[in-house]
Amino acid sequence: QVQLQESGPGLVKFSQTLSLTCTVSGGSITTSYYFWSWIRQSPGKGLEWMGAIASTSSTYYNPSLKSRTSISRDTSKNQFTLQLSSVTPEDTAVYYCARVDGSWYDHWGQGTQVTVSS
Repeated sequence: QVQLQESGPGLVKFSQTLSLTCTVSGGSITTSYYFWSWIRQSPGKGLEWMGAIASTSSTYYNPSLKSRTSISRDTSKNQFTLQLSSVTPEDTAVYYCARVDGSWYDHWGQGTQVTVSS
């Protein structure tokens, strides 16, 4: 059973860089065909796809966040990470990592709350 777990600081200061890690167990992030994604949900808003990294290590980003977002991976630890720079209070959200199989987000982490202090 594939499991994902987000980790990182729950509080980030204005203008700093948010960094989160997703640790995957029960499956390899290098397995073909899967994508590994970051999604967030701000208070009172819907889910927002931020970006993804493929099993090939190719990365894909939401155009609205692309200039501030970087996704990378550490295959030795079976982890992938999210960095979001120049954060503002509008980046306060619950951040999720998920596995994508085709168009299905079939496995999710439990989510982690990140608050940006002004």
